[in-house]
Amino acid sequence: MASTSQPLRGKRACKKIFWAVFPHACFILSLVIYAFLGALMFSHIEGNRKVNLSEEYRKFLQNLWHISRNLSDNMTENEEIFKEKIHALLNTAERDWFVNPKDIWTFFGSLFFCCTVFTTVGYGNTYPVTRIGKYLCMLYALFGIPLMFLVLTDMGDILATVLSKSYNEFRKLQSKILASKLCSGSICNKGDELKSRAQSKVVVNEPLTIMEVLKSQPGVRRKPVKYRNAEIFEMLIARENEHTKLARNKSIERWSSCPELARGKTMSRVIENFDKIGKQLEKLDVPIVLMVLVIFVYISCAAAILPNWETRLDFQEAFYFCFITLTTIGFGDTQLEHPKFFLFFSLYIIIGMEIVFIAFKLGQDRLIGLYKKVISFCGEKKMPSKKVYPK
Repeated sequence: MASTSQPLRGKRACKKIFWAVFPHACFILSLVIYAFLGALMFSHIEGNRKVNLSEEYRKFLQNLWHISRNLSDNMTENEEIFKEKIHALLNTAERDWFVNPKDIWTFFGSLFFCCTVFTTVGYGNTYPVTRIGKYLCMLYALFGIPLMFLVLTDMGDILATVLSKSYNEFRKLQSKILASKLCSGSICNKGDELKSRAQSKVVVNEPLTIMEVLKSQPGVRRKPVKYRNAEIFEMLIARENEHTKLARNKSIERWSSCPELARGKTMSRVIENFDKIGKQLEKLDVPIVLMVLVIFVYISCAAAILPNWETRLDFQEAFYFCFITLTTIGFGDTQLEHPKFFLFFSLYIIIGMEIVFIAFKLGQDRLIGLYKKVISFCGEKKMPSKKVYPK
């Protein structure tokens, strides 16, 4: 029996872990599938579009040719011509005249564009040009942004739980260290001796049966035999009813006896897991300074790694780029040379956005608490003092 019960317990534990992880994996997998479908869609629509050279492009080339004919051997004169004419002419140029759409809208480039859409970063370096692409981009963002925020909230609960437990364990360890420093050796030894004496005096007896308990009670012994037997019989019946109730509950909880009830129970647990999304984030209470330190360390690690493949960025530029990205500002002033490599860094972006989201939530809670204190203080100041009239 013991050998068969252990595999059953292992299967039950695996099923419990699976159904506990299922909601989180479902959100992440749906976001990944949504990103891949968007990449296929935009790479097909925007990458295969035809570039029609307009009349403006021909005028641009003609004006550039006339300016180049007027260039002389004097460099100072050429600089003046460049500042006045060529600079104004280049401002009228469009990027589509010099770039092949298939070079931009590859699968990885489209996937990078989809990530910037539903994360609301929007660098502005890559954008749809066709009318169908613009309409589909609006529709894609309409469903992708709520899905992304749902993933952020769900993963934020996990990070909030990890942060709160780590912070609580750190506080417990800190209190133990302070207690060990304050506690002198003699006092601690005396306390340990008292505890050991108190524990040595504790005697554990075996549980008595109901007949032995009834016989030990003087009220039962004094009663006549007829009434005593009736009370004992009623107590035995009540005890038997309790045992049958416990046996029924255990039989219902068994997976093998009634699988339909077990499935309903697991499904109710899965639904409870979906309903608990965002609850741990509301309970999070850690210092805001700690969150700022976590964000600083997190961005600094990326700023030290990113210049390895983005050679134009140093540590300061990479730190600025990561901060603008994680806060979803996305100016687009820093362009990436290798978006394929940075795309593998997308997990870093999602986790970083969750950390920033948690920090913003904590700052919001602190700000609301500050407003409440200020309003209550102003309300107490404006309250008129009650005058006590003599009777």
